[in-house]
Amino acid sequence: MTDLTMRERQEIDRANVSGLQPVVFVHGLWLLSNSWDHWRAFFEGQGYVTLAPGWPGDPETVEAAKQDPDIFANRRLQEVTDHYIDAIRQLKFKPVVIGHSFGELIAQQLAGEGLAVVTVAIDPAPFRGVLSLPLSALKSSSAVLGNPLNYTRAVPLSYEQFRFAFANAVEEDEARELYERYSVPGSGVPIFQAATANVNPWTDARVETNNPERGPLLIISGEHDNTVPWAIAHASYKQHGKNPGVTEIREIPGRGHSLTIDRGWKEVAATALAFIAQQLRQG
Repeated sequence: MTDLTMRERQEIDRANVSGLQPVVFVHGLWLLSNSWDHWRAFFEGQGYVTLAPGWPGDPETVEAAKQDPDIFANRRLQEVTDHYIDAIRQLKFKPVVIGHSFGELIAQQLAGEGLAVVTVAIDPAPFRGVLSLPLSALKSSSAVLGNPLNYTRAVPLSYEQFRFAFANAVEEDEARELYERYSVPGSGVPIFQAATANVNPWTDARVETNNPERGPLLIISGEHDNTVPWAIAHASYKQHGKNPGVTEIREIPGRGHSLTIDRGWKEVAATALAFIAQQLRQG
């Protein structure tokens, strides 16, 4: 069991008291839970109650993260997934889970454990069995993989690295705004875990894709995503081919990896909401 913060416990209590369908948001590397603030307001306006736990040890603000970057070091995927499992098991109702990038990998792991009523996976980080690895994805991860010592470090992205990996599909002024507002250092461990997943049978970067209790799953991919190109998203989709649950994939035209935080976030959120609402009605 992991240690939930006071904020996380308060959000769990708030969700349980509300009696509403909870939605749990899972952020990825180089972001914090505040990257979901727009989405949370949007979903709560539609009658849901939302939670956005952080990764274990996450500071509450970008400013605090930049003052103590080493706090992000040595965060393994299983440790992070266990943190979200702990939070979800304290909810009265099985939640919808929405994740982005490595948060999406964690979201799929939660779904594979039967802990999500519906899952939306946005720009899915690769897991064991996903073999496609386009050059742009390698370049995006080179900030970490370029130095083996980064395995145990917290690695920040330079603006140029963030521009390529996240903000390649927005204008320069917006890219700089997103970098200043959201970018924080990220643990090197998950990048190495994902990169070696297909040669390590004990990897944390694995998903139980065939569990019939997985529930409906939507994978969303940004057309111009350099970090998780369509080839990776579609390969993840194919891994779920034997699951009896609904599995769908959508590509959002003209969007990059920043599609959850840039000015076009609402289009992506509306796509996710429409799928969730339909599956809940049918379920």
